[in-house]
Amino acid sequence: MKLILDIQDNKAEFIMELLGNFNFVKTEPLSVYKAEVLENVKQGVEEMNLINQGKGKGISAKDLLDEL
Repeated sequence: MKLILDIQDNKAEFIMELLGNFNFVKTEPLSVYKAEVLENVKQGVEEMNLINQGKGKGISAKDLLDEL
């Protein structure tokens, strides 16, 4: 199982050390860039789910291309 944790900066070192003491846990910090990309993808999926549920409004492909 893979998990993503959002930890306060001042507690991160402690949590990484704690998790490192378990031989069945592998830790790998995300770079700032990867964390931002992951957050943007997550936000996009949440928006798509709202649109699919009828709780949000999407934009047409033409409007999207016009924005570019």
